[in-house]
Amino acid sequence: MKLNADFDRRAAMHAAAQDWIPSPMPGVDRKMLDRIGEEVARATSIVRYAPESAFSEHTHGGGEEFLVLEGVFQDEHGDYPAGSYVRNPPTSHHRPGAAEGCTIFVKLWQFAPEDRTFITLDTNKLVLEPVDGQTGAKATTLFKDDRETVRLIELAPNAHLHLAPEGGIEILCLDGSFTEDGEEFGRWSWLRLPVGAALSLTAGDKGCRLWTKEGHLRFVNAPV
Repeated sequence: MKLNADFDRRAAMHAAAQDWIPSPMPGVDRKMLDRIGEEVARATSIVRYAPESAFSEHTHGGGEEFLVLEGVFQDEHGDYPAGSYVRNPPTSHHRPGAAEGCTIFVKLWQFAPEDRTFITLDTNKLVLEPVDGQTGAKATTLFKDDRETVRLIELAPNAHLHLAPEGGIEILCLDGSFTEDGEEFGRWSWLRLPVGAALSLTAGDKGCRLWTKEGHLRFVNAPV
């Protein structure tokens, strides 16, 4: 399967307009944003766990990165409430589920093969600082290495954000709305701009809160 698999082009998806697609596990459904592969895939998705649903134990051959959007995600390592940001590197394994249900934004098979760094953050406790040169913008870094930078960015109502990422950028709108290239993005809408593209967006009347990742599109890999 290939979905938004041309990384040299702009891609946008609006979760509110997408149907939930059942996964192989009962009670676990997905909204696919980009994908290369079948069940073992380089994938970016929004995944919903019904109460008492779970995936069987599995190993992340290419790593897993996720942000809990609603509810409480769980595995044998602990509980992860809404706002939790987690990176499980290649060779890690777990049995995920949700006793009361949850929704997560998840990226699979997009780590450097040698990466072994685990990250678990409660983004609700992080302090956002003003962004230099960007009026009405605050941000905090969730993760940074020589391949990518992951941040949370908050924009005041009608604020403008201008970035020139060297290695492409990906954005998930967590709350509020923004407009980019004449297209409006609401809650859980997703945008990807290719390497070399500049970002220019304007927050809506209520502002917006964004998850962003920059630089990673120089390193597009997929399961083999």
